[in-house]
Amino acid sequence: MRVYLPSTLTLLAAVHTAREAGPAPLAGHAVTPALREWYAEGDQEELEYAALTAAARASLRLLAADPSAPRRRVVLAAEIPDQAVSWARGDASIDGDDRSLVEITAPVPWKRIASGHVDDTGAIADVTAAVEALSAADAGDDDALFTVDGAEGHELLWYATQELPDLLP
Repeated sequence: MRVYLPSTLTLLAAVHTAREAGPAPLAGHAVTPALREWYAEGDQEELEYAALTAAARASLRLLAADPSAPRRRVVLAAEIPDQAVSWARGDASIDGDDRSLVEITAPVPWKRIASGHVDDTGAIADVTAAVEALSAADAGDDDALFTVDGAEGHELLWYATQELPDLLP
């Protein structure tokens, strides 16, 4: 199963050094039954994009937790054995990004990471503003939510795993 792991450049450096993402459990985003039900008209590619976007939003929270991390969203796409992934098997009434939320029950070896998706440096100002607006957006401030959503106006760039070390701080 393809799982999208939210990250930061700082965390990516640690994953690269350790040659695995962990320790388990790890939060990720994937095409879950709840996401399929919510986005019934979407094909597989659109569903994967929705899961990737949810992971990019989760990356904003990781950036908020680490003020020293470079202000670029990072998502790692990994191929995880189905038996190492679990999700809420309820209905599609799950709110927001939780529709795609999964838990990975084992560390993810570097060899299972298929690619990285990282903001271009041109997104730094919008990502920084989004990180700063997260608390207010969570509290229901529409202007802050607009700012957070503004980070999504930047497409994440695709990188092969052998290119990821070139991005490290």
